[in-house]
This record gives sequence, structure tokens and C-alpha cells, in this order.
Amino acid sequence: MMRALLLGDVLSSVGRGALRRGLASTREKYRADLCVANVENSAGMFGITRKVKDEISRAGVDIMTSGNHIWDNSQGVELLDTDQDILRPANYPPDVPGRGYLVKEFNGVPVAVVNLQGRTFMPPTDCPFRKADQILEELKGQARIIIVDFHAEATSEKLALGFYLDGRASVVAGTHTHVPTADERILEGGTAYQTDIGMAGPLDSVIGMKKKNVIRKFLTGTRHRFNAGGADPVIQGLLAEIDEDSGRATDLLRVFERIEED
Repeated sequence: MMRALLLGDVLSSVGRGALRRGLASTREKYRADLCVANVENSAGMFGITRKVKDEISRAGVDIMTSGNHIWDNSQGVELLDTDQDILRPANYPPDVPGRGYLVKEFNGVPVAVVNLQGRTFMPPTDCPFRKADQILEELKGQARIIIVDFHAEATSEKLALGFYLDGRASVVAGTHTHVPTADERILEGGTAYQTDIGMAGPLDSVIGMKKKNVIRKFLTGTRHRFNAGGADPVIQGLLAEIDEDSGRATDLLRVFERIEED
């Protein structure tokens, strides 16, 4: 059995610190063979840099996915072409930098990781459903274990893709909202699914941002600068146990670990 640990969005220095202090023990606790994390918010909530990426790799993340904010930092955009272990959503137009999926061996078993982005309440992209079909066709004969990070806003769109890929993907894990949902389950065809797997970041926050300015915006309806930060760092995600021969999930567990602060 392959045990895959999927982490929600890594948020700024708080999320990176949580990984630095707690990911090794979390991987050991859950006996994870590989770790995938979404890093689009890892550098001050907007994109990623070389220094930040190296820090996340040292903490124990094997493959990095992303979303619409990966384009917010020019260093991060450059990494999409130079580094093999970081992805951008596959359903962006083909002439943008980077790649949307990869295959990597863990314990001698090939594992495919696919990154897709939703279209509802999100920047315009190509259809994630049809792009998923195309990628799965390309992956035939390459990997039975297929993990999908679906970076999307609407729960309906995430659920629809989960059911659409049921039996064809090993895991469909939602990211983007930074708030974990309580609907983790194995679908009828053997796909492990959770609408949103949360974040690595400050729990005492509003989706990773300091509470004061966010509350002020709701009270006044005026523009306020949102600063990353807050207290009570956590690592949230999903652990999926996957049969190596069939590619079907056999068990899953929602992950929630509080990490001691420096």
C-alpha cells in the first residue's frame, strides 16, 4: 500500500514554520510515503520564491502544486520551467510556463500528480474536466496511482469533478479556500475525496490573514490591506492509503495537527 499525505495551501512564513517544525513528525506519525503540498501562497501569501521553495523541500514536501496565485511572483513563474517538482494548473493555456502534471517514483512505484484549477468564481481557464480526460489518456501505462489537486472555489465544482474522476483517479483533493471540509470519503469507484483539505498556516486568522483588517473590511465595506499572519499554526490535509496494483484508495483520514510555535 502507498500512503500519500496531501497538504492544503502553505500560507506565508507561518505555514512554512509549521512545516519546518512539524512535517517530519507528521509524516512519521502517518507513515507517509510521499507528501504533496499546494504552495501558491507560500511567499507572503502571493506566489513562491526560490528561497521559499527550498525551505519547503527541506521540510519534507516531495511535490508542490499551486493555483491562480502562482503567477503573483516572477521568481515563482521562473521556477515552473526550471524545477521538475513544482506544478501549475494544467488547464491554463499551453503557452504559459510550466507543466500541469508529473510522474515520479516512490518506493519503486510510479505516482502521477495532476494540478487543475476550477472556473467558477476563479480566473478564466480551459475546462478542467476535459483537461483531466486528456491527461488521464496521456498517463495510461505510466502510473496507476493518480493524485489530483483541484484548486477551486465552488464546492459544487469540486464535488462534480470528484464524481467525474471517480474510479479514474486515486485521490481528488480540493484546495484554495484554506478551510478544511468534513466530507472526506472514498467514492463508489475507489477515489479518495475531500472538498477542501485546508492549509498549513495560522488557525487564529481569517483564511490565513490577520483578523483585524479582515473584520474591519466587513464592518466598513472599504478597502483594507490584508496581512498574512496570526497564531496557532496547524498542518491540515488528507492521508490516503492506495492499493499499488489497482490505484484505488482503500482508506483515508483527515489530518489536523497543531504545531508548537517558536
